[in-house]
Amino acid sequence: MLSPVPSSLPAPALPSSPLAAAVDPLWEFWLDKPLRILVVLLGAVLLSAVVRLLIRRVTGGIARGTRSRIVRRLESGRPRWVEDAGLAGARQAQRARTIGSVLSSVSTVVIWAVALLMVVSELDYDIGPVLASAGIAGVALSFGAQSLVKDYLSGIFMVAEDQLGIGDVVDLGEATGTVESVGLRVTQVRGVDGTLWHVRNGEILRVGNQSQGWARCVLDLPVPYDTDVELLSELIVHEAALLRDDPKVGEYVTEDPEVWGVEAVTGESLTVRVAVRTVPLKQWDVARALRLRLKKMLDREGLHIPLVNQTVLRQDGAGPAGPPETGQLRPVRRDGGVPGSGA
Repeated sequence: MLSPVPSSLPAPALPSSPLAAAVDPLWEFWLDKPLRILVVLLGAVLLSAVVRLLIRRVTGGIARGTRSRIVRRLESGRPRWVEDAGLAGARQAQRARTIGSVLSSVSTVVIWAVALLMVVSELDYDIGPVLASAGIAGVALSFGAQSLVKDYLSGIFMVAEDQLGIGDVVDLGEATGTVESVGLRVTQVRGVDGTLWHVRNGEILRVGNQSQGWARCVLDLPVPYDTDVELLSELIVHEAALLRDDPKVGEYVTEDPEVWGVEAVTGESLTVRVAVRTVPLKQWDVARALRLRLKKMLDREGLHIPLVNQTVLRQDGAGPAGPPETGQLRPVRRDGGVPGSGA
């Protein structure tokens, strides 16, 4: 049986018609490349949507978990001040949403930048000059918008590090008040007088937050110079300890009051400092209640806040216009009675 001998002659070329020669470029231009570009764009849309959905679910779960923990605390019969933890929950929820927004924006930009480069390559354009032009434009934009970039970066770090949040009482240097909004570029702070401060995040060099962790009420009490400081300290501690039974502010006191001692000495008076540790944002309410109790205690003990002696001289050199007016100073009782009693 004879095997066929392979021929070394090339196969004859099929004749190409003018119609096929005209259709092939049209097919490649109108169907092949557009289909690939369409697939790239659809892939970018789907990938971006999936990434945003995942980010929303994660951050939404964090926010819902925070709110559910606050509700469980309130239902467990804890003191009323725990209701203020709702502000902390709102801050954590906002923190999660803000971080999710940043991640969504970054992922969207990256996905569409890659998709744009793929589309440009499908159109047979050289990407090298495009990337070089983009680099030059990026450098120029960085010089022109560096303050804007600084604001956004500062906002991202402030939110991520939980430096401040909605409802916090903060000191930002020029602006002091309650935080009403925290954005990536601008933070809004409402002052005590109602002024709404719009502070750029890039301009915030320090943040004094009075709402995180715990707070302290510090009062300075001036008393006559000859007052028995040890007995006065016992009276102050006794009155401050009664704050725990106060129906308005008692649950805001977290530790026993402390008398730090004599803070200042003058020719007419002594200044005694007392401190009470409280929950955040309630130190001012506790301070008002403590001032009222200390004022009533001083009245019962016959103590008066010292007055500064004033002497008025006449121009004719006739001497003082009259005797100086001074407050009547009486020392603390030493009869061994119960501190705080009027007996």
